[in-house]
Amino acid sequence: MKKLIILGSTGSIGSQTLDVVRKHPDKFSIVALAAKKSWQRLVKQAREFGVEAIALLDAEAAFRAQEELQDSDIVVLSGRKGIKTLAGWGEADMVVSSMVGMAGLVPTLRAIERGRDVALANKESLVVGGQVVMDAVKENEVKLLPIDSEHSAIFQCMSGEKVETLSRLILTASGGPFRTWDRERLALATPNEALKHPTWEMGSKITIDSATLMNKGFEVLEAHHLFGLPLDNIEVWVHPQSIIHSLVEFCDGSVLAQMGPPDMRTPISYALSYPDRLPPQWEKLTLSLMQNLDFEEPRLKDFPCLELAYAAGKAGGTMPAVLNAANEVAVELFLKESIGFTEIAKVLEKVMAEHESTANPNLDDLLGADDWGRSRAREIGRACKKES
Repeated sequence: MKKLIILGSTGSIGSQTLDVVRKHPDKFSIVALAAKKSWQRLVKQAREFGVEAIALLDAEAAFRAQEELQDSDIVVLSGRKGIKTLAGWGEADMVVSSMVGMAGLVPTLRAIERGRDVALANKESLVVGGQVVMDAVKENEVKLLPIDSEHSAIFQCMSGEKVETLSRLILTASGGPFRTWDRERLALATPNEALKHPTWEMGSKITIDSATLMNKGFEVLEAHHLFGLPLDNIEVWVHPQSIIHSLVEFCDGSVLAQMGPPDMRTPISYALSYPDRLPPQWEKLTLSLMQNLDFEEPRLKDFPCLELAYAAGKAGGTMPAVLNAANEVAVELFLKESIGFTEIAKVLEKVMAEHESTANPNLDDLLGADDWGRSRAREIGRACKKES
């Protein structure tokens, strides 16, 4: 029986992780759960799975949960400190890191330092703290297992292969809801339109990132740290059907690809059960899904966020942390209709241009860069709103 802690249990990945646990109650148990502020859903989950503790990032939500759970022995923690404490709670074997954004970095590091294997869906942990996280994984001799479908695909294709035989990684992207839109139409895109993803069901932040292709840019940086390949050897192909999740090219020219329906429960299941595999309880690949598989190059001029991610990765140091911070703010501003869709990239570009990157950053450097990036993005965002 593998004991799990789930960070971000009320979100899309966290909820689907609990689906997998429900299907295999003989394989997994839940020790603790954490969320940002959805306290009612978290309380319901906590009672269902009989957890020892929960944590909420929002203090008011934690207070409400505490009141609701007075009749139980469940410990309620709050704030960033509470989330970090929860990541190291009890006798868990694995922590599923699926909180959205920068909030996932510190608890992910805490889980690694406590010697827990980590099933990683919080890509920002590697986008922002790539070398810091990978050094901690090595030092504490734990497994870092990718949940993102693209990185899970690469991980599976590399099974039994030597890292030095890698030549190229190709991540596929659906292209998002605006794949066929021209630049003029993109400038008028609304949050409601951006949230209508054609193939995946995800939270609002990652759905907007998918629409701008920033999500794919972050996945490129994540792949760079996970598999140790230079950024110039990692490509993105747009594949609207989302059936082929990634391709791996080896030094002899052979290419392996991993396929499956666009269902996150498959890579979640693989990360939780690795090195074993569990029988699927959801849709399998069928011939009808394979009838038309299309590929095209990403339109970088219309979706510049992908190139900004490459640029941040090549700059290194604290630049990816600043990019991520500015992006979180810009996406929030867009969802509030304070800036337009195409202004997201403009905000990021301006923030990056002003930042002097610190080489070989430690955790404090990264947290400081995150604070600066958020503050500057808000200032630039306000200026964009006044101009419009």
